[in-house]
Amino acid sequence: MEKTETPPPGRQTDTWLEPGKTNVQVIYILYLAGFIIGITPLIGIVLAYVNRGRSDAWVETHYTWAIRTFWIGLLYALISFVLAFVLVGFLLMLATAVWFILRCIFGLQALTRDEPMKNPQSWVL
Repeated sequence: MEKTETPPPGRQTDTWLEPGKTNVQVIYILYLAGFIIGITPLIGIVLAYVNRGRSDAWVETHYTWAIRTFWIGLLYALISFVLAFVLVGFLLMLATAVWFILRCIFGLQALTRDEPMKNPQSWVL
């Protein structure tokens, strides 16, 4: 009697790299980790651009929100840095950090409830 061997199961890819809810959660967490490990927001923005346009419509609002959070936050940080020479920039840096954290938290909360971002094109919260 011949023994038939079953082929090994296919390699499971990491679901956090695939477009969808888990991937967006990772992006938000990478953004927040950027306050401790400076490079992680760059990884998050790359993930957002790579996976944008490849998931459900409600998740797409989160990709838009995350991408805009990165770029607008970078703009606010640069403006704050320039204004730091006039001393008002230090307050703006703090305000930018709070704004960035709140946007990530609001995104995570909506994602947990499986809700789209209400206004993903917004410059504010």
